[in-house]
Amino acid sequence: MRIPRSVRDAEVAGKVVLVRSDLNVPLNEGEVADDTRIRASLPTLRLLLERDAREVRVCSHLGRPKTSEDREKYSMAPVQQRLGGLLPDGRINVLENTRFDPRETKNDESYAHELAEGCDVYVNDAFGSAHRAHASTEAIAHLLPAYAGLLLEQELQNLGRLLGEVERPFVLVSGGAKVDDKLGVLQHLGGRADTVLIGGKMAEQIRAENPLDFPVVVPTDVVAAEAFEEDAESRVTPYDELPEGWLGLDIGPATCKRFADELARAKTIFWNGPMGVFEWPRFGEGTRAVAEAVAANEGAFTVVGGADSIRALTEMGLVDRVDWASTGGGAALELLEGKELPGVAAIPSA
Repeated sequence: MRIPRSVRDAEVAGKVVLVRSDLNVPLNEGEVADDTRIRASLPTLRLLLERDAREVRVCSHLGRPKTSEDREKYSMAPVQQRLGGLLPDGRINVLENTRFDPRETKNDESYAHELAEGCDVYVNDAFGSAHRAHASTEAIAHLLPAYAGLLLEQELQNLGRLLGEVERPFVLVSGGAKVDDKLGVLQHLGGRADTVLIGGKMAEQIRAENPLDFPVVVPTDVVAAEAFEEDAESRVTPYDELPEGWLGLDIGPATCKRFADELARAKTIFWNGPMGVFEWPRFGEGTRAVAEAVAANEGAFTVVGGADSIRALTEMGLVDRVDWASTGGGAALELLEGKELPGVAAIPSA
């Protein structure tokens, strides 16, 4: 895999550095509700300050603003406030939400020039947006000396390990709602795995018509409910005996044990996607079983991706017990599918 040059090699003393970060954080009543992504951006920002950058301008998108009224709703002011609390330094300035300008998503060079004005160096640390050819991720890298930030670098290194020679057994766990969203990864990465475990709604689609050219392990039992409701009547049933009209909202206890046993033997693990409707505790035991099995295997190299999987690990207090929790979302899936990411390709090689 191609390795872009690192911010560690950039000459930044006395210069103005533009950093593209991924600060697309959830807000609640005008305040940052979860600062995980802000904290993930700190190592690169600290490095630039320690190396005497004159100013660090941070740009990011936030939400999906569509109207003029959205300017206040998706203002970066709460992000600037939280970042200032975590890293108090007057040299850091968060620019306004890049999504406010439609030229951003059109990869308009004129907007890239506006962002680059007055800056000497560009650093892309937004792995979560690196699969988008936008003005602040791709076009600008052709206007300024461009480097990869520390987070982007770590994402490429850790996810890239899954694409190289891995220690076996290699177990891939995939869940969530749709096969289509992850079919490319399943085909590209699953074919290299020793065991592929499928849960969630995906398992139903795989059972109905397996689009993959290798065998997978699907649930043998499910926690079924008579309706898609948190307090609906439920029961554990063999998958093949699911009552007509009922829904499988989680993997059952026998499947939990099978998945946990496979994960306990693994030496390399990649997990993306919940095993059921984990937001409702009654249907979250399958996701918990996978999360605990992944975290318990200290002898394996463990990588977890996807917002729901990371959320589950975080809520269970297990996120620090995996080797890498990817912030990438769609970017991680595209990288593991074997695609080149525009935001990475635009940075010169190391």
